Amino acid sequence: MALDRGSPLALTVLALLRSRPLHPYGMQRLLKQWGKDQVVNVGQRAGLYRTIDRLAEAGLLRVRETGRDQQYPERTVYELTDAGRERLRAWLDDMLSRPKQEFPQFPAALSNAMLLAPGELADALERRAEAVERTLAELESSLAAEADLPRITMLEIEYLREVTAAEARWLRAVLADLRDGRMTWSHEQLAEISAARE
Repeated sequence: MALDRGSPLALTVLALLRSRPLHPYGMQRLLKQWGKDQVVNVGQRAGLYRTIDRLAEAGLLRVRETGRDQQYPERTVYELTDAGRERLRAWLDDMLSRPKQEFPQFPAALSNAMLLAPGELADALERRAEAVERTLAELESSLAAEADLPRITMLEIEYLREVTAAEARWLRAVLADLRDGRMTWSHEQLAEISAARE
């Protein structure tokens, strides 16, 4: 089976196996321990197992051994293949060098925000701004706690901090415009604009 496109989780599984053979539980534990769960969805073990199965079917990893410890259920340990090493480098280069059109839910919601009244939108964005500012504080704390590590190991957290800080600034600017009445609309006004454009 050919697996031409990588996902963040598939890339990360291959990257983990590059250093040493692991079983899925060990992969999930390491991702959480290293804070990679902030950029890769490993919350559901079923998704990790599906990704591992796809990578194995594509010949990018293989079973190294299956063992059983009395305290644990049977564990399958996976290792990277030569094809997996090549694909890892290709995916990494592609993901780093080419911006991809992604469709996160927040911009989609913003494109329909006019369905709310200005006060309703302000209330919703205020709650988001508070959550974003909490996330920003957590990212700052993570960076401070790991300040002794080489910068290369924290680039994703540094990036998330910058993106989160930009979102927090933008939210506060939009909220100021909503609260001060500089941004306002009515359904009638929007209906007229829509009719004029049709």
